[in-house]
Amino acid sequence: MADPSSYRPKPGQIPDSPGVYKFRDEHRRVIYVGKAKSLRQRLANYFQDLAHLHPRTRTMVTTAASVEWTVVATEVEALQLEYSWIKEFDPRFNVKYRDDKSYPYLAVTLNEEFPRVQVMRGAKKKGVRYFGPYGHAWAIRETVDLMLRVFPVRTCSAGVFKNAARTGRPCLLGYIGKCSAPCVGRVTPEEHRELADDFCDFMAGRTGTYIRRLEKDMMVAAEEMEYERAARLRDDVEALRRALEKSAVVLADATDADLIALAEDELEAAVQIFHVRGGRVRGQRGWVTDKVEAVETSDLVEHALQQLYGEERGDAVPKEVLVPALPEDPAAVSQWLADRRGSQVSLRIPQRGDKKDLMVTVQRNAQQALGLHKTRRASDLTTRSRALEEIAEALGLDTAPLRIECFDISHLQGDDVVASMVVFEDGLARKSEYRRFQIKGFEGQDDVRSMHEVIGRRFKRYLQEKERTGEWEETPAPTGAVPAPAAAATAVPEPVDAAPDGDPFGNEPREDDGRPKRFAYPPQLVVVDGGQPQVAAAKRALDELGIDDIAVCGLAKRLEEVWLPDDDDPVVLPRSSEGLYLLQRVRDEAHRFAITYQRAKRAKRIRSSPLDAVTGLGDTRKQALIKHFGSVKKLKQATIDEICAVPGIGRRTAESVAAALASTAPAAPAVNTATGEIIEEDDGGSTA
Repeated sequence: MADPSSYRPKPGQIPDSPGVYKFRDEHRRVIYVGKAKSLRQRLANYFQDLAHLHPRTRTMVTTAASVEWTVVATEVEALQLEYSWIKEFDPRFNVKYRDDKSYPYLAVTLNEEFPRVQVMRGAKKKGVRYFGPYGHAWAIRETVDLMLRVFPVRTCSAGVFKNAARTGRPCLLGYIGKCSAPCVGRVTPEEHRELADDFCDFMAGRTGTYIRRLEKDMMVAAEEMEYERAARLRDDVEALRRALEKSAVVLADATDADLIALAEDELEAAVQIFHVRGGRVRGQRGWVTDKVEAVETSDLVEHALQQLYGEERGDAVPKEVLVPALPEDPAAVSQWLADRRGSQVSLRIPQRGDKKDLMVTVQRNAQQALGLHKTRRASDLTTRSRALEEIAEALGLDTAPLRIECFDISHLQGDDVVASMVVFEDGLARKSEYRRFQIKGFEGQDDVRSMHEVIGRRFKRYLQEKERTGEWEETPAPTGAVPAPAAAATAVPEPVDAAPDGDPFGNEPREDDGRPKRFAYPPQLVVVDGGQPQVAAAKRALDELGIDDIAVCGLAKRLEEVWLPDDDDPVVLPRSSEGLYLLQRVRDEAHRFAITYQRAKRAKRIRSSPLDAVTGLGDTRKQALIKHFGSVKKLKQATIDEICAVPGIGRRTAESVAAALASTAPAAPAVNTATGEIIEEDDGGSTA
């Protein structure tokens, strides 16, 4: 590990000009490339106190052994040079793209004497016109099959073309009218190229003019009683319309635009792009970005633009590029895009209308892509094993933590304080053993105290299970330890949204009546959502119970630092670590489970009614009472005899209802804020 001060440039050496800089390691390999409006100001940020740097930046500057820079005239030149160097050197600390080279494109080889329409993948070639990308190759073939009726362009390979020219016989497509058969001279090279140009114009979005021209020719043919030609033109128009129906109109003004959306977490980001041409979605693609460096959303947008348009020219760069956030220097990026297009490019955030609605759709696709990527990554057995080994090594555990329990606290400004416990076994969620808790030891907002209570309650129950089954012999407790009480911990046993999945081998510990035990298994690792205070509270709860064989750690969300008890400095796992990724998933699942329960609890409290206090009064009879009287207020004013008149309500129930309503405090009157008048609740309903 190098000391950044050992290669820090001397004062006055760094110019105060736009430029691009490179950090190299001890082997002279480029490990990071960046650009700046002012090289002096930007590079000075890397040579401050290491404690003030982001962990990823700190890792980069301590890996580097030298820094060098190149001065350029403008910020646009800096953007272009940065892109060129990233492509050339592939620095390990720059944003990494899992590229979309496997996406298929519809390509027209205009660089050949007889242009060919085909499916192409991989890097783009000069002189080839591309459309797409498409999600599947079969979608391209369906579109081409419809289009060949109107634009019979060559689709055969070079070998088939040469063989047909040698024998003087075209292929099957030539006989059925889906190829103009230039191989046997049915059309000249100029006529075939004109067909290819018309095909490209139609695919580029200039559809309306061509369809109207065909319709006009069809009407003329019909008037001249050339009915066969008119019928053929009619079928051509129908084929083109079917091809257009495969891409619905999303922007009514026939806009040419690319929409870029991001979904990100602390380690990765998913990028999704919709290509809209002529108001229709002509292609879609995306990739997953490793956030190797400390980047904001605006930086990710800039990297995505470089990835998209770094090799493009002309119409491949659209007139509009819609993004979720503008780059740090939008003017320079817009100028760079304009230089590549050859005309003005609008780079902006959609604010309203169809474009904003479409951006929401692109954002939803990005979220789904990130979730799918994480699911695929989590399902790999080798990856899970490596993650558990990395956690054990980083935390100094003797064995891999095959069972991990994570706890999180959730509340709304101190109300409805709840906690969640999620369980991961062998790197996979075990939803049948999720548990949720209501905090009852105190009122108010205190996450540290809540964490201490929940950990204590969970492991008191664990000790009770061991003592009851004879698996644990009582030994003298250490100083300060509290013996496990006889009463069970207060917990809500069933998960909010998870059905028990059971043990596939039937080995799950069970009660005498066959039900699964609630807290029988001890974890090898307890993870809490939080930093030093929460970790200390969890460790203190275990110490009070005399439990010293369960490891504890905390994951702080701000910088994804792992905190251990009694350590002043956190453990910083590499951002590419599968162990950190697993801890993140465990923490995020605990947070999701806790906030779901908290919201459900709050909603239930809001929907409560004074009738809930009446013993034996179910939902059906509550609704019958409200329907009969119209509101709780009118029900409160009714006599017992009037309540008894409701079908299904006996006198004893009526007396209970009257007593429950009489004991409730009168609600504050509703006030019309516009007039200041008190609103009488004559016909109001209730949410009983």
